[in-house]
Amino acid sequence: MFSVIFPGQGSQMIGMGKEFYENFDYVREYFNQADDILKKKLSKIILNGPKDQLDQTDNTQPAIFLISYSIFQAIKKESNFKIKDAKFFAGHSLGEYSALCCAESINFEQTIRLLKHRGESMQSAMPKGEGGMMAILGLNINQINEIFQINKDKFKCFVANDNSNGQIVISGKVNSLELLGDELKKKKIKFITLPVSAPFHSPLMNNATNEMKEIINNTNLFDPIINIVSNVTGKPVNDSSEIKKLLINQIEKPVRWRESVINMIKFGTNKFIEVGPGKVLSGLVKRIDTNVKLKQVNNLSDINNLIND
Repeated sequence: MFSVIFPGQGSQMIGMGKEFYENFDYVREYFNQADDILKKKLSKIILNGPKDQLDQTDNTQPAIFLISYSIFQAIKKESNFKIKDAKFFAGHSLGEYSALCCAESINFEQTIRLLKHRGESMQSAMPKGEGGMMAILGLNINQINEIFQINKDKFKCFVANDNSNGQIVISGKVNSLELLGDELKKKKIKFITLPVSAPFHSPLMNNATNEMKEIINNTNLFDPIINIVSNVTGKPVNDSSEIKKLLINQIEKPVRWRESVINMIKFGTNKFIEVGPGKVLSGLVKRIDTNVKLKQVNNLSDINNLIND
């Protein structure tokens, strides 16, 4: 039994999806539609760069969705692989929007518009340079919460992503992250400061939540044809009204990816297919459970491998 997973921010690369763009008219049409909706040449940024523009949150979010959706449609149209036989769809952060669109809960145009607003509101939720994120390596969620509790009067940081065993991402204001870094150095704990401009998935994103709440509530969602595993709860959901609430909460709440994967396995998933650029999620899944099978679909030959597997 397989589940399909869709990547989030950090998986972007110049030229992603190029093979699909060059080979299929309908993919070129998706790119053109995205350009029209966004009123900018996102397609040019994706295919040719520059990288700093692709890495801007307000470009990255619709771009990764566009590639994931294009590849998903290519699997459906160009192969006999029944991708809709999946047990679950799940996506990491913005990848949850890809999952919802591919599960026919939101249409393509709505998803691009939502991610345009989401990217812009998250980008502007805090002045540039005041907030950031850090990946802590080698600790579990309980150990990190213990460090936070001991130092609660010294700095204020938040768990943003519980990604896998030994990889937790933290959000906070820059000064708090620096103090946390000093504490981790004392304990000889490895960490990486991430190249992002805002403290995503934390209460510091409250302005973005306020902006997105009305937009999401005014968007027409349908019950997905495949159960979605929510970032906020780590559990399956298929009620559109509940999904709206979870998408609003998702902006400030941590991404419970580790729990999501564990629950998908618990409910029968023994194979994950990552649809979209890169293979970040496959790496995280492998750290969570070494027994599951993994496939990534990034190019046309990957689609053939999917069928022949």
